[in-house]
Amino acid sequence: MALDLLPVVSSPAACCTPVTAPTISEDDAQQLARTLKALADPTRLRLLSLIAAHEGGEACVCDLIEPVGLSQPTVSHHLKQLTEAGLVTREKRGVWAYFTIVPGAVDAVAAHLGTHLRVGGAV
Repeated sequence: MALDLLPVVSSPAACCTPVTAPTISEDDAQQLARTLKALADPTRLRLLSLIAAHEGGEACVCDLIEPVGLSQPTVSHHLKQLTEAGLVTREKRGVWAYFTIVPGAVDAVAAHLGTHLRVGGAV
């Protein structure tokens, strides 16, 4: 039985294409990964949605427990992750904590992804 072999094609430039657009720095990649990790949880996405839907874009932790069906400590843990990722701010009032979405935080994540993950940097 004869074997049909494909011809060998030499293309040395194929693996050495130049970088033609800005790339994400190591520090920016670390920060963006932390933010995306915080966003990658369904409960955290629901919490962000609930906060945004409240009057004035602000919600007390006490208003967030029942809708997500989790205990107060678990909800507080998720809100801490969102706060550390820079997506929400926390303000203590008496015994309760109120959370507000950081203006432009979600847009900044989308913009960062768009800048660094489009082929050729095209907008």
